[in-house]
Amino acid sequence: MDASYSGAGGGRAGRPRRLLFVVNNPAFFLSHRLPLALGAQRAGFEVHVATMDGPSVPQIVEHGLAHHVIPMSRSGKHPVQETQSIYALWRLFRRLRPDVVHAVTIKPVLYGGIAARLAGVPAYVAAISGLGFVFTKRGQGLDFLRLAATLLYRLALGHPNSRVIFQNVNDRDVLRKAGVVRPEQVVLIRGSGVDLNEFQAVPEPDGPPVAIMAARLLRDKGAVEFVEAARLAAGHAGGLRWVLAGGPDAGNPASVSEEEFARWQREGVVECLGERSDIAALYQQSHIAVLPSYREGLPRSLVEAAACGRAVVTTDVPGCRDAIEPGVSGLLVPVRNARALADAVMRLAGDAQLRHQMGEAGRRLAEREFDIRKIVQTHVDLYEMLSDG
Repeated sequence: MDASYSGAGGGRAGRPRRLLFVVNNPAFFLSHRLPLALGAQRAGFEVHVATMDGPSVPQIVEHGLAHHVIPMSRSGKHPVQETQSIYALWRLFRRLRPDVVHAVTIKPVLYGGIAARLAGVPAYVAAISGLGFVFTKRGQGLDFLRLAATLLYRLALGHPNSRVIFQNVNDRDVLRKAGVVRPEQVVLIRGSGVDLNEFQAVPEPDGPPVAIMAARLLRDKGAVEFVEAARLAAGHAGGLRWVLAGGPDAGNPASVSEEEFARWQREGVVECLGERSDIAALYQQSHIAVLPSYREGLPRSLVEAAACGRAVVTTDVPGCRDAIEPGVSGLLVPVRNARALADAVMRLAGDAQLRHQMGEAGRRLAEREFDIRKIVQTHVDLYEMLSDG
């Protein structure tokens, strides 16, 4: 299936090595992959970025990165549109001749991987930040959707000179068991890193304890359970406050509706801050970080909370449990269980010593595993190794 580069412009004689990121959302690239791109740029790569169009695109260009608009829907419900996305990526790859393509999130990984093999891209990196519903739901009998997804992954990840980055061991094991990835392809990198200078550990603020959830308001992030836990904890003797930083995501079918969000605001049991960009300050003004998600790759919010030295309450699911040291830097609770969530948060709210111990352990974990400088260097080493191959 793998074609070879041919014709005028092939190879990289006389120019820097060319790295192309493929990400569906330009805002996500800025929030989760910009440090990798800038690190590669400093290492001598000519860095390009392909995303959907959006208001964040000018910020990408301001960083000296070349940007290319790719048609890519978020829903994936229209086969003709999906085929057009693969064709557009194939055309871009043939025109740009990247030495390495790094695709991030499910759709770019699948479509980018297929297009990279068809276009004969020399090296391919796929970042698996979560497998999605198809691989996580439990069903009986033959699952045609899962079979189709497995076939697509095999096509996309079958590049002979490639690496597949996993954020947690569960996702790695699922795809290895399905025969999708070869052992030598697998690289485990825990998350997209955190700037330890921006997210600094500071002492807890005075006043009643504050439990904060900073996330998009999606049902599978556990937003509903967070609000229900706040209701169950109402009247807490220590004056415990529950704070929600984030807003509904109209483009995501799992999003909480604007009407439901408005009801939460009126109810007042949770302080709804809406979208915020000052996440480090919000954690530093809080006492407990909460994420009751149903499943993650490795949640950035918990990594940032750890860096700020805050104890964590999260769910015992892949990704979330990989972002903490259970019982050391945070507490695990069963998924979809508001009662257990409320009890765990109230336990930490009432035990300052335990919070401080867990917060200190979280900061040590962040310094050891999540430092953005280490994450960037690991990626740059990967790009150089593959492009030399």
